[in-house]
Amino acid sequence: MAQALNVFKTITANVTTSSTTVYTAPIGYSTVVLLAQVSNIGASAITVSSNHIRSGNPTNIITNTPLPISDAVTLLSGKLILQTGDSINVSASANNSAQMLLSILETANP
Repeated sequence: MAQALNVFKTITANVTTSSTTVYTAPIGYSTVVLLAQVSNIGASAITVSSNHIRSGNPTNIITNTPLPISDAVTLLSGKLILQTGDSINVSASANNSAQMLLSILETANP
């Protein structure tokens, strides 16, 4: 069975104090991250950090960015291209206080 050329997906994840991989571009695909957002669903202000990981090397997207109660922060001002194996990690200063939303487009590599 042939793989789909383009696949749109929405990825959601609860954010914890441990840096957690939310998404990894699968083998045979490149991914365009169209939206990356973290929402504060807790009862107090928190901070949020996120990284792009390539070959085990992290690059900061945001670091300890303040996130007020009932607010959200957009991690990207544009699009981010992930090559096969690249991933996005996220963490917050408190458990059970934030959720991440990713809107992505996976494109099959020729």
